[in-house]
Amino acid sequence: MISLDLTAGDSPLDVLCLGAHSDDIEIGCGGTILQLLEHRKIRIRWVVFAARGPRADEARASANAFLNGAASVDIQVHEFPDGLFPAVRADIKNVFEKLKEGGAPDLIFTHEEADLHQDHNLLGSLTRETFRDHMILGYEVPKFDGGLGSPNAFVVLDSSVMDRKIELIMNHFATQRGKQWFDRETLRALMRLRGVESASPTRYAEGFHCSKLRLRV
Repeated sequence: MISLDLTAGDSPLDVLCLGAHSDDIEIGCGGTILQLLEHRKIRIRWVVFAARGPRADEARASANAFLNGAASVDIQVHEFPDGLFPAVRADIKNVFEKLKEGGAPDLIFTHEEADLHQDHNLLGSLTRETFRDHMILGYEVPKFDGGLGSPNAFVVLDSSVMDRKIELIMNHFATQRGKQWFDRETLRALMRLRGVESASPTRYAEGFHCSKLRLRV
């Protein structure tokens, strides 16, 4: 198992996080963000595409909690129709073009492109279409649709970070508490499984799909 250290370097790391719905980023890469913040300065843009009313309030509050300690934070919450992203693809693409004008991120977290949810799938596709020369890590979200694949990149999570990720998610998304999938067991199980696959010394990890990686030797 070969490891790359994203915490190496003194300059701030510019990170772009993209999520279809108000809890996707937190579930998909929340632990990685929390752990990065412990070891490196981060300038971060956090963009949620479908959140209205209470869900939008949850998205902003959760993002602020996860990003405490970041060098700079830009939280954007849009109101595209949940479940209908393909119908408004052109409008969402315009948001991506504006994000591109905001500078080149060092690292992008987005939905895994093969995700079976139509909203997730479109964001993953548009990310790679728009940011063609960037480091992109596609995260995964457990859901009724299924479709969890085999990640080829992993971030080992300290158990304390894993616990904090779960607590933040459970505390900030009250609107989801009635959903069958929304519990600590689901979140912990996926991170434990990815920990097994990555031989994590802490037992836990988040998994990502990296389609292209350039190595300097």
